[in-house]
Amino acid sequence: MADRPVSRLPDTPKVAALRGALASLPGAVVAYSGGVDSSLLAYLAHRELGERAIAVTADSASLARSELADARAQAARLGMRHRVVTTGELDDERYSANGADRCRFCKEALVSVLNAVAAEAGDWPVLLGVNTDDLGDHRPGQSAARRMGARFPMVDAGLSKDDVRDAARGLGLPTSDKPASACLSSRLAYGVPVTREALRRVEDAEDALRRAGFGGRFRVRDQGGDLARIEVEAQDIARAAERASEIAALLKGAGFRYVTLDLEPYRQGSHNAVLGLPRVRVAAT
Repeated sequence: MADRPVSRLPDTPKVAALRGALASLPGAVVAYSGGVDSSLLAYLAHRELGERAIAVTADSASLARSELADARAQAARLGMRHRVVTTGELDDERYSANGADRCRFCKEALVSVLNAVAAEAGDWPVLLGVNTDDLGDHRPGQSAARRMGARFPMVDAGLSKDDVRDAARGLGLPTSDKPASACLSSRLAYGVPVTREALRRVEDAEDALRRAGFGGRFRVRDQGGDLARIEVEAQDIARAAERASEIAALLKGAGFRYVTLDLEPYRQGSHNAVLGLPRVRVAAT
């Protein structure tokens, strides 16, 4: 993984369309979490607009401290103009109740803050790193963001998740192979209240698993009642079962009372199964 991006931009029609759209803007405020999608969008905006592009990271209790540190470090390494702003979605009872529309209230809080930054900068558009694959998932926040004026330039240019990763890899971005990492609130089953304590417990549990040697895509999901459900990749299920006593001790040390290992591998958005949506796709190994 390269420390700095290469100078030559990937020459594909979709990337060219995205670059052209960005270059035509008076400036841009890019929601930047440090993941592969937002990193590509923020970096291309920086390449096309220079100081007229601001990458903005929303800091709240639902953002893991390691993710914030990585976002800061990458922005500095890439030379992007970067700001960290605080969002207070946990103060919204509709969000903390953790219903199926939780993401709506999160995105409303995020875009409100980004709109304020954009107005300060000169009424620049607010851009979100949504790709075409994201449109098929249960993400009520996307509709809320669009209603509030946010734009999805990667969708407009037709970039899928694979296109994003290919472009990031071609640029040598540090996040090109980074596993997807949704906010900590997504680890809580619907109906389990979102509190700072619950989020820290999940974060501490995942950090403990990481230190124990589990990498790639895995999740510690809070099912309520102090019960943790661990999802790991298919090739790690047997290894996790063999280390059951050690893992149980780690998660109990983080604050859980009961610890379970899911016999199905990690899959994105597995909590959505209770919503009656089509079965989530098991992640490829």
